[in-house]
Amino acid sequence: MSDSIDKIAAFLATVHPYDSLPRDELARVAGSFSRREMPARTDVYVFGEPLPGLFLIEDGGVEILDRNGGLVSLLGPRNSFGERGLMRDGLAVTTARTTEDSSLLLLPAAELRRLTAGFPAFERFFNRSRGSEARANDLSARKVSDLMARKPVACRPDTPVAEAARQMREAHVSSLGVTDAEGRLLGIVTTRDLSHRVLAEGRDGAVPVAEVMTADPVTLTPDALGTDILHLMLERRIGHLPIVQGGRFAGMITQTDLTRFQALSSAVLIRDLADAASVADMAAVTARIPSLLVQLVGGNNAHEVVTRLVTDIADAVTRRLLAMAEAELGAPPVPYLWLACGSQGRQEQTGVSDQDNCLMIDDAVTADDMAYFRALAESVSNGLNACGYVFCPGDMMATNPRWCQPVRVWRDYFRGWIATPNPEAQMLASVMFDLRPIGGAASLFGELQAETLEAASRNSIFVAHMVSNSLKHTPPLGLLRGFATIRSGEHRNQIDLKHNGVVPVADLARVYALQGRLAAVNTRARLLAAAEAGVISASGARDLTEAYDLIAETRLSNQARNIRAGRKPDNFLAPSDLSDFERSHLRDAFVVVRTMQSAIGQGKGMLG
Repeated sequence: MSDSIDKIAAFLATVHPYDSLPRDELARVAGSFSRREMPARTDVYVFGEPLPGLFLIEDGGVEILDRNGGLVSLLGPRNSFGERGLMRDGLAVTTARTTEDSSLLLLPAAELRRLTAGFPAFERFFNRSRGSEARANDLSARKVSDLMARKPVACRPDTPVAEAARQMREAHVSSLGVTDAEGRLLGIVTTRDLSHRVLAEGRDGAVPVAEVMTADPVTLTPDALGTDILHLMLERRIGHLPIVQGGRFAGMITQTDLTRFQALSSAVLIRDLADAASVADMAAVTARIPSLLVQLVGGNNAHEVVTRLVTDIADAVTRRLLAMAEAELGAPPVPYLWLACGSQGRQEQTGVSDQDNCLMIDDAVTADDMAYFRALAESVSNGLNACGYVFCPGDMMATNPRWCQPVRVWRDYFRGWIATPNPEAQMLASVMFDLRPIGGAASLFGELQAETLEAASRNSIFVAHMVSNSLKHTPPLGLLRGFATIRSGEHRNQIDLKHNGVVPVADLARVYALQGRLAAVNTRARLLAAAEAGVISASGARDLTEAYDLIAETRLSNQARNIRAGRKPDNFLAPSDLSDFERSHLRDAFVVVRTMQSAIGQGKGMLG
């Protein structure tokens, strides 16, 4: 090797992932690099132009700017840059400029592709996408549409029960959907119904199915998770679950269909909660959540699956407490709806959760009736606290009279926040746009949600204020050492993976949902829906989703480490606890988030 190649090889041996290469391969790669000496304040490349390859800083410094000229990162020796554009379409997604006289090494794009294809360490380091194949084989993340029968078996409500029984026998099924002429689901009838409601009662085989069916059964949609099925079956003690798409019967899932289903641990907790006779029994079940989180994270489950399963347990706790409260207080005087907001509303709960909830009550409620709902709220909220979902420090709970109101009052709340978007209104709207029904009459919320999204998206001033509010939490990027850590106190030299990690993405996703009038509440679902609706570009959505995935998974992994070490899980992480590899990826994820914040702050949210 020449002296120049020797020098490059010696340098590469100190840089990951080149340090993982065999000696002969390292020499080959060193010979592929060329060196560029660049004076200070020189553009290495600018946004949108073709990239000649991957840059690696040998000496000097480089600043990375977003498309609007905003500074997102300062890089020094051993940092590489340009890989995001190379791994996408070959065009620069940022601008890179030297901050001082610098020596840069350039690896041709073809050589980078060869290395990522041939060496796992390079593929992991430079390919920021999620492992789709591994996730496809993860049954806990499988969609309902993958599990249900291709052709639903159904009958009309006037079908004689004897004929329904013959249909089941011929189709080798244990249940039928009962539909009208347009295919809309009216109910289901099972072999158990025929046994208990026909044979056991000595009824004639000519009795129409409508007289023995279960009307208006609980349903799911094809895009629900497989775990939703198991949780509903165990919580409600049912063996058949109809699937509905667009109001029409699309298929049936039974317990037999789930024999290959592997995510049993969370379902066991759901079952135990359904059987719990007291709040103390429920608290004993929820005390097992930290162990479940460690198991799920250790099994390499995607973060959205882990948080969904953990949130499902909170939902089951809430519904069980509602049932227990009604058993004690009696039937409610008018319909009501219990809703969750915050992380439970977004189905993003981790090992650290307080409670954020509210009550919407039918407008027929009277002043005397309100005593019932105050007692209901107190009973459920106290039960949640006993089960580990501590009282909200900001009093965002149904026990606060402000958040226990008739629908007409809630409608006035949203109208007022939209019409007068002062700081309090922005904060409250941000919380309440994440509302999700948990128990009660869901119809109380559907119309209000639709009209609120419509009104909010049409009010440009309100949208502008929500955009401004979404920029209050920023990624912890430092200009000199990669991360801006907390300077003092209990969490000195750490970063907050909640408020400076996942929250900035959740805030962006909420604004995208508002702009696109999208009903989704979950952050990841909002990002995907925003891309599909054209609110942000497909590439912008992909970058932000992948950045969010990495940040959220780092947060969960850190919580799991805390639990394994016998500590309570929290949201704080010391960057020094990460490897160079992990720090590099996490820094890049924060850069993507800051870039997207800059874009929406400049009024370019549509461009992503």
